[in-house]
Amino acid sequence: MQSPSPPQQRPPESFAAQPRDGRTARLHINLDPTSTEPVFSQICAAVKADIADGRLPAGSRLPPTRALAAQLSIAINTVAKAYRELEAQGYIEGRGRRGTFVRDPSGAAGDREVMRFVTTMRSLGVPLEDALEQVRRAWP
Repeated sequence: MQSPSPPQQRPPESFAAQPRDGRTARLHINLDPTSTEPVFSQICAAVKADIADGRLPAGSRLPPTRALAAQLSIAINTVAKAYRELEAQGYIEGRGRRGTFVRDPSGAAGDREVMRFVTTMRSLGVPLEDALEQVRRAWP
């Protein structure tokens, strides 16, 4: 007879705020119901502050609108409006069914990925023109 496996422990909340493995970031937004500022604006301000402070690094996946609305006990459309506003301002980007992510305004993440691709192609002995042709074929 096998002994029962120990229960899995959840990571501390501070870890959940900065996922490194593709998980969704856990946002900690405190809404002030007595404020004259609209709720969607409060959400925008909180997300911008977390981005500026580094608590939401570039590439972090934000919770789906339904999940964040449930967490905050507000309407889904309010969260959707906040996400649209943040996207229009260039802070986040929607990637269809893959989710909504914090943008990298510096382009550093793209630079890192390009360097990784170049390093891999060089290590495989792929000539530059062949690598470029592979990129052209793969580009949608």
